[in-house]
Amino acid sequence: MNLTRIGIIIGSTRPGRKAEDVARWVYEIASARSDAEFELVDIADYRLPLYDEPIPPIMGNYKHEHTRIWSEKIKSFDGFVFVTPEYNHSTSGVLKNAIDYLYQEWNDKAAGFVSYGSAGGTRAVEHLRQIAGELRLADVQAQVSLSLFHDFENFSVLKPGPKQDVSVNNMLSQVIAWSGALKSLRS
Repeated sequence: MNLTRIGIIIGSTRPGRKAEDVARWVYEIASARSDAEFELVDIADYRLPLYDEPIPPIMGNYKHEHTRIWSEKIKSFDGFVFVTPEYNHSTSGVLKNAIDYLYQEWNDKAAGFVSYGSAGGTRAVEHLRQIAGELRLADVQAQVSLSLFHDFENFSVLKPGPKQDVSVNNMLSQVIAWSGALKSLRS
């Protein structure tokens, strides 16, 4: 039986980023589950320049090798968890850029969000939910919001409380359920 595959996308490439620690924490919680397969996807590894494809992504006709590699990775998943910082009331530019490279690879899949910032990153998720709608990504209701004041020590070291583990598992359960429900649309 093929398990549902969920990509946990690290949505920042900034030096000193917290996104990698947050994503690894989510991955550790996810790895204790047996109802899906999880993989960390660090957009920094793909070195995507500012969007440089001459043909709109809806056509799926990619000129550049970096886009084809990114496409294959995203295509391999049934759903996603986007780990995003909040920068200036929105998501990071690099995450938005990585999302914009593709279209069909996102369609009819589920998306959950883990955000962090001074206000828990909730405004970044509001923007990502609007983007998800356009990409036919089914965004789930449960989300995880980490406060720099309460879930990080000295605003830098991730130290989420036990209730956050529950929040992660609730969000993952919804992403997995929706990924399965959408499977027939992807075939």
